[in-house]
Amino acid sequence: TIRLLGYPNSGSGFSTKPIHEELTDGSDVLSEWMRDHREVLVLQESVREEVVAEVTSVGYADDLDDEEIEKLGRDPFLIAYALADRARRCVVTTEASRPKRDRANRHIPDVCRSLGVRCRNTFQLLRELNFSTQWKA
Repeated sequence: TIRLLGYPNSGSGFSTKPIHEELTDGSDVLSEWMRDHREVLVLQESVREEVVAEVTSVGYADDLDDEEIEKLGRDPFLIAYALADRARRCVVTTEASRPKRDRANRHIPDVCRSLGVRCRNTFQLLRELNFSTQWKA
């Protein structure tokens, strides 16, 4: 699943430190490229613990056990970065909304919606950025 932090009005996209670490752990071409471009792609700020705690308790559940917290992975950090500057940031993910899921099974778009954080899928982001390959059918 691709997860980025976007700045829709500027056309910029960034990964957060925790997500970047997750993406660079692999041995594929994307992982290699991400390792080579860390300084350009990683948002150079730290997220506040209390914001991550808010995302976890409000977005997922306030009584998650250790297994559920591990299942969340680094998604709460990504959402917390966006929550820290809602006016300028949004989360970009390939995850689809699954509103009936609960607790640690909630998907990023649904958690973002419950916290008032903008969330886009890849296609929405490309439309907002007016991206075009200029290919003709």
